[in-house]
Amino acid sequence: MTARKPRIGQSRATLSDVAAHVGVSAITISRALNKPDLVSEALRQRIDEAVRLLGYVPNRAARALASTKSNSIVVLVPSLSNAVFVDTLAAVHDKLYPAGYQMLIGDTRYSPEQEEKLLRTYLEYNPDGILLTGFDQTPAAQQLLAASNIPTVHMMELDEGGRPCVGFSQFDSGYALTSLLLAKGYRRIAFLAAQLDPRTLRRGDGYRAALQQAGLYDASRELTEPNPSSVGMGGGLLARLLAQAPDCDAVFCNNDDLAVGVLFEAQRRGIRVPQDLAIAGFNNLDMSAWSNPAITTVATPRYATGSEAADMLLALMAGRQPASLKVDLGFELLARDST
Repeated sequence: MTARKPRIGQSRATLSDVAAHVGVSAITISRALNKPDLVSEALRQRIDEAVRLLGYVPNRAARALASTKSNSIVVLVPSLSNAVFVDTLAAVHDKLYPAGYQMLIGDTRYSPEQEEKLLRTYLEYNPDGILLTGFDQTPAAQQLLAASNIPTVHMMELDEGGRPCVGFSQFDSGYALTSLLLAKGYRRIAFLAAQLDPRTLRRGDGYRAALQQAGLYDASRELTEPNPSSVGMGGGLLARLLAQAPDCDAVFCNNDDLAVGVLFEAQRRGIRVPQDLAIAGFNNLDMSAWSNPAITTVATPRYATGSEAADMLLALMAGRQPASLKVDLGFELLARDST
């Protein structure tokens, strides 16, 4: 059966849409969703299929108060402890709170499946807008977003498909940092990465492309770890790297946590930085500037990303067309003593 589309002017699928699709009353649908044991297994399956096809989610806010606005914004980030996203959330708050909005914040733990669950939960509150990190949503989450018709802006990455987004090119930043190391004369450059989210992988693509272009790529110099990054993990990754590729003369770490760990481990081993081994990080966290030697890194527009994304979302929610649906904030290479 073809899914019945929401009525013109209707922003999301309703209980009545589900009822019409299944061919039963809205009361029956409500009963099945709230007390599944009161209807037959066959009917439950038909209702579940209709809910999936239509992208229907219960509007919890509407149950309490019939209103066209909830004055709430869903903001989903991969981590609430990572300084990168803490800065971004601060900027979003600084823009949305004065405009009268509250944030419904969710921690996806770098999991598209967890992000989907959070979306299903928060859509019940009828949010006025959504801010997401990146574009790696599950197909079901993409369907939910499309069916909700709620203005959505993606942060931290750029998209060529027309989806509203604010961020910078992860590929270009990885390519630029590797090119900087090559320009300084380093030829045996390693790449250490953890928490292998799409942004980390794109930086790795940039690293690889720069070395391949120079004819210097060596797969044995890449080490990745799927678990969350930490200073301690950086030290452990350097130990593994030196065991399999001891002649490396530079290390590109996908974030500053790992870079500081690499620096500490190098110092413990009596490896001089940068004379014996150059070290570069990513994100320009405070620790990278205050380590000894200070660590070369990439300054990313964390606060600006949150601020610009919130501005874009405010415009979309007000029915205004932003000057651009793709805002590239760029990045900055910070060459310091570690290289």
